Amino acid sequence: MRNHLLLRTGGALLAMSAALAATSALAQTAPAPPATPAADAPAPGEIIVTATKRSESLQSVPISVSAIGGDTLSKSRTTSVDDLTSKVANLQMTGIVGDNTPIFSLRGVSMSDYSLNQSSPVATYYDEVYKGNFAFLGVAMYDLERVEVLRGPQGTLYGKNTTGGAVNIISHDATLGETNGYFNLGYGNYNRVDMSGALNVAVAPNLAFRIAGTFSHADGWFKNVLPGYPDLGETREFALRGTIHWEPTDRLKLVLRGSVSEQTPHNYGIYAQNADQSRVDGLDRYHIASNVATRRIARTQSVALTANYELTDALTLTSITSYDHGTLFFTEDTDGRGDKFLEIPYGDRASQFAQDLRLTSNTHGPFDFILGLYYAREKVFNSNSFQIMNDVASGGDLNGDGVVNHLDCQLSGGLAGCKIENHFDQVKKSYAAYTDVKFKLTDRFTLRGGLRFTHDTGVQSNFESNVYGADDVFVQTNIPLTGARYSTDNLSGKIGFDYKLADGNLFYASVSRGYRAPSFNAQAFFDPSEVSVAKAEKVTSYEIGAKTRWFDRRVTLNLAAFYYDYRNQQFINVNPSTGAQDLFNIPKSRIFGGEAELTARIADWFQLHAGAGALSTKILQGTVSGVDVVGHKLANAPSFTFNVGPDLTLARGSFGTISVHPALAYQSSQYFEVINEPILKQKGYALLDAHVDYESADGHFTASGWVKNAAQQFYFTSRVDLLAGFGFIYNHIGNPRTYGVTLGYKF
Repeated sequence: MRNHLLLRTGGALLAMSAALAATSALAQTAPAPPATPAADAPAPGEIIVTATKRSESLQSVPISVSAIGGDTLSKSRTTSVDDLTSKVANLQMTGIVGDNTPIFSLRGVSMSDYSLNQSSPVATYYDEVYKGNFAFLGVAMYDLERVEVLRGPQGTLYGKNTTGGAVNIISHDATLGETNGYFNLGYGNYNRVDMSGALNVAVAPNLAFRIAGTFSHADGWFKNVLPGYPDLGETREFALRGTIHWEPTDRLKLVLRGSVSEQTPHNYGIYAQNADQSRVDGLDRYHIASNVATRRIARTQSVALTANYELTDALTLTSITSYDHGTLFFTEDTDGRGDKFLEIPYGDRASQFAQDLRLTSNTHGPFDFILGLYYAREKVFNSNSFQIMNDVASGGDLNGDGVVNHLDCQLSGGLAGCKIENHFDQVKKSYAAYTDVKFKLTDRFTLRGGLRFTHDTGVQSNFESNVYGADDVFVQTNIPLTGARYSTDNLSGKIGFDYKLADGNLFYASVSRGYRAPSFNAQAFFDPSEVSVAKAEKVTSYEIGAKTRWFDRRVTLNLAAFYYDYRNQQFINVNPSTGAQDLFNIPKSRIFGGEAELTARIADWFQLHAGAGALSTKILQGTVSGVDVVGHKLANAPSFTFNVGPDLTLARGSFGTISVHPALAYQSSQYFEVINEPILKQKGYALLDAHVDYESADGHFTASGWVKNAAQQFYFTSRVDLLAGFGFIYNHIGNPRTYGVTLGYKF
């Protein structure tokens, strides 16, 4: 059955890729390069990636990887990790936690939990340092060398919490022997001001430092109609990163990075709807009535030391030592209206120490390996509060005395007129040993494999849930001091092969296992039984793919098809009769699909980039909120995604270069939950972005005009049915049209 599914998916992908390749047929008439390069040499403009912990050409890596260069990210105004979804096939996100803290879904593998103590099954790495908790993410998309998105389980080299894949964000290193820099200044609608820049200084032949920073400030686009209250959806952030690169000997390279970031905007707004899809507050799009004026606070500090020591010409020892600290706090005006019907403050304070130590061989012979050890300790303090009907306007004055206080809370039995607050400490430790090997049987045929053993422990302590009145007077304890713990071992593996043709085209197949560690429930409020642990989540992947280049290497076409056996997806289950929230597992699902990605240098003045993804998801066993969900689709898994972006040079001469870069991203309809309620279905939609660039002939001056969501597409980034308990549908919506100009100077 699985082979049949894979063959059927592969056939669909080949048909899809043929349609994409037809667009690039003009490449046959373009002038040929002056010389034919070696078959395995990087093509012009091809990105070198470190997806396999080695520096390799993207076309030589036998896994499905999308790589986007830093210059492309900067020019396209990709300033938030949220924006990556429009550039990578089969990558989606849920915006339920706010900007710069996305919950990624990759190939249909996603996290159906919005708690701040959780870690996504699509791992995020900054310069090879894992950022598991939301509080560590912060502002990162500036002064980048590239971003890599690795699809599929990465349980061998990357370890836990990579059942869906990994997003690698790689910043610019300090460059030896160079003193240069740049500065960009931009202005846009909503009074948006952007500043960014970097300075690289060569202190000595073997020592350099780099400092880079970014600052953005914009008024809120969600206009608040309540007098005296701020508009929501602001941008208010800055970040600073310092890098020291020192090579004390020919064999030792040290890179020390330290960074800080801060975000203090007025928070996102909730687009609340009635059952008939009309607005709860009766307002039109992009207007809101919100009585919450507190700012979202997100602060990060991090430091990491990467050391590479060449023990011999064929062996390199790498050590990555890191420490992260982050704070994330915001109050969500959950009801999406101007009274205190439902408001939820969230708090998350976290710290992490991690050590990765690995030995990498580079023998240039048939056999090479990576051997590694890993340790991490994450400490989290988490707090949540349900504030229900806390003013007279919301109906909280149950006894009719004109105020809402603890007396009303007592009268309601601990619900209306109450603040139900929980808090807990959480410590997770991870120990791992891993290996990755490759053996070339012939010049063209290579066997690959790897194993990773992980021992994970977790302790949730000091868990307590208390009820207070709206006046903060204690009423009762729902959950007395308690806790939970887990200890688990996991063995993840990968085995595969790749075959390279004489022309350099690569074909590969693999079987791999990904693992997501157990997790604690942060949404326990009413009963001690809600304090629970979800079992480990696992994905077994069967994948085939091809990485090909055609027409004198002017066309690159990469294909992948896969089948996933998805076990124990971690999920929040809401009891429809009591409102209790349990963290549990959906026992079994299956996913199959694939991607096709195309790059075509049709002419010196015309390049084309395109990608397409196909998904079919089905739950095979599971019950959610009392509903049998067998046969239902998984959340955040549209059947089809597509992106295309031509790069056109309009003029080039002694005055400089003028180019235009439109980009279209489309995704078909999807659900945000697994009950597949028709009322919550997001219809298919397309987003149109564009930028027009000027660069002076000497490369010093740049100017750009840009627009995002040019067609003012209205769409949801998350939806939750709260009709039964609270009488409305809870929604997050995407950003409206934004545009501006950016001027830059390089020196």
